[in-house]
Amino acid sequence: MPALPTSNYSSEVNEVSITSYSAIELYDSIESKDDIIYLDVRNEENHQLFMVEGPNDVEMYNIPYFDFMEDPEGCTAKLPEGRPVKVICAKEGSAQFVADILDSQGREEISWLEGGIVTWGNLLIPKRINSADEDYEIWQFNRPGKASCSYGLIHGEQMMLFDASRAVEFYVEFAASRGADIRHVLETHLQADYISGSPRIAAATGAEFHAHDGDYAVSVFDYTSIVDGELIHFKRDGGPSVLCTHAPGHTPGSTAYVVDEKYLISGDTVFIVSVGRPDLGKRVVEWAKQLYATLKQRITVLPDELIVLPGHYSDWRRESNEDYLILNDFGTVKKLNEDIYGIEGEDEFVEYMKENMREQPDIYNQIRKVNAGALSLREEEQDIMDLGKNECAASSNRGMQHI
Repeated sequence: MPALPTSNYSSEVNEVSITSYSAIELYDSIESKDDIIYLDVRNEENHQLFMVEGPNDVEMYNIPYFDFMEDPEGCTAKLPEGRPVKVICAKEGSAQFVADILDSQGREEISWLEGGIVTWGNLLIPKRINSADEDYEIWQFNRPGKASCSYGLIHGEQMMLFDASRAVEFYVEFAASRGADIRHVLETHLQADYISGSPRIAAATGAEFHAHDGDYAVSVFDYTSIVDGELIHFKRDGGPSVLCTHAPGHTPGSTAYVVDEKYLISGDTVFIVSVGRPDLGKRVVEWAKQLYATLKQRITVLPDELIVLPGHYSDWRRESNEDYLILNDFGTVKKLNEDIYGIEGEDEFVEYMKENMREQPDIYNQIRKVNAGALSLREEEQDIMDLGKNECAASSNRGMQHI
């Protein structure tokens, strides 16, 4: 690949018309429905593999920067005039280069994404779930680039984290902003679609790492084994209890957590739309039978009023509320998925799962190895491995929305 020309920001025109923006500013623009043109200058293959998406429609153009090099005037003409343009690339250099070209073609209000697409892929959006009058806080950390969610539970000066990404600094700083320290990190299962941050956070903060032997017995990391039915409490008196419920099927060690008898942190067992795919271990029949038993005996018996907090989502419009939180009450979740929850026979359920399994991405096996500590990679390699939306839900050929 030829070296990109060095961008020059010394001119008065560039200082006025070309700026940079952060991943959080990109998200805010999408959530606010700003009238903006988004221009991805990566090649088409990489664009299709992982693109910027959010809670509202994005007017996205994909014109590779090589095309701008060959035909700057023609490429610029493909973009509607009179509106701001946010340029996106892999590592920011190409975006700066194209921003300079757009400026030279007379376009105004041009900006480029700081750090490139990786910063979008790692972005976490914190939103509080419960009301301020309760004596604890529960937070959803939405990762739009991955369509995944982690959760934080805070009481007094202590914080529990569930299904954390590897954004260690973010979680530590967030806890400090709430006047808390991270004391517990918990996994709902051995993740296959993204690299977990729990072992790193435990090492960095001294927090206790909780995981189920069904998934983590092969792990090299030190952890506290989760016992089905146990309650995890804050060390300070009071505060919400966390009930551990073994929920095998997506993986053998999948565990759901019921917080204060109000919230179900369901991991990849229960989604707002669909359920977790049972084929990641290449044993779809065996694991589908486990999932069927879990749904019938352990999940559907839970109260309809319980608020489901899933590990992933697939459709912002169907799965988020007016505050763009990914949640719903369990009664509604069952209605949205009645074609799954309504299946009464184990054999029929297994066949349904077999019919609706997409081939899992090859990278998932590598990610599982990283999360178990069996594979060590440089940060740059992990960045690449960690990009792209998850595919952890069971899809459907019968009209169900899926990831």
